[in-house]
Amino acid sequence: MRILIVDDERPARDRLRRLLAGHDGVTAVDEARDGFEALAKIDTFRPDALLLDIQMPGISGLELAASLPDPAPLVVFVTAFDDYALRAFDANAIDYLLKPCDPARLARALARLQERLDRRPHARAGDHDRPAPAAGLPLRQLLVTERGVTRIVRIADIRWIETADNYVALHDGTAAPLMRQTLAGLLDTIGPAFVRCHRRAAVHLPWIERIVANDKGDGEILLTDGGTVPLSRQYRPGVLAALAQLR
Repeated sequence: MRILIVDDERPARDRLRRLLAGHDGVTAVDEARDGFEALAKIDTFRPDALLLDIQMPGISGLELAASLPDPAPLVVFVTAFDDYALRAFDANAIDYLLKPCDPARLARALARLQERLDRRPHARAGDHDRPAPAAGLPLRQLLVTERGVTRIVRIADIRWIETADNYVALHDGTAAPLMRQTLAGLLDTIGPAFVRCHRRAAVHLPWIERIVANDKGDGEILLTDGGTVPLSRQYRPGVLAALAQLR
């Protein structure tokens, strides 16, 4: 099992590395100091699991978990605060450990990780299951990596989202960065303010100015910034219902 430790504090990373050294099932360990470095390491190191701190500068562990590329490594949160437990398990964490990490408690978490990995058909290091969608996370931003550059995309700035092969494009008014994720998976993560409006698109409700539909029920959504989003008759009732509930 390949483990990536993600924590902004060097002593915490060192302690986890020492504890992991005593486990035969751990074949490789690497470290990242923040969410940006973690995404880069995930792409090159290909971990099976993350030992992930929650409170970190810039972007939290919860936000990093929502930004993981698909397929994603499994996640065990390691934090000094016990009031994040419910939100961590909403994010489908395999386990939740409190600092300073108890060796026996870490061993149980590693056993859970290995059990989950063993349940995958033809499991091998570097292959990952995408965790089930996260529910109810108060996300403010996502990390998006393109061509080796990682940027923060604020959730509030995203006008709409569209599919692009194995990626989604996040239209934020200035650009449309690509994130390696499915549209359905991202919508389950970022919450009910985003509603599917087309087979290949979803719209952020606060950015809707008006809806223009033709006789067949298809049409487009006009945004407050002047942009347009495709609308299909299949999804039009859901968009209208969500707008009515919002306002």
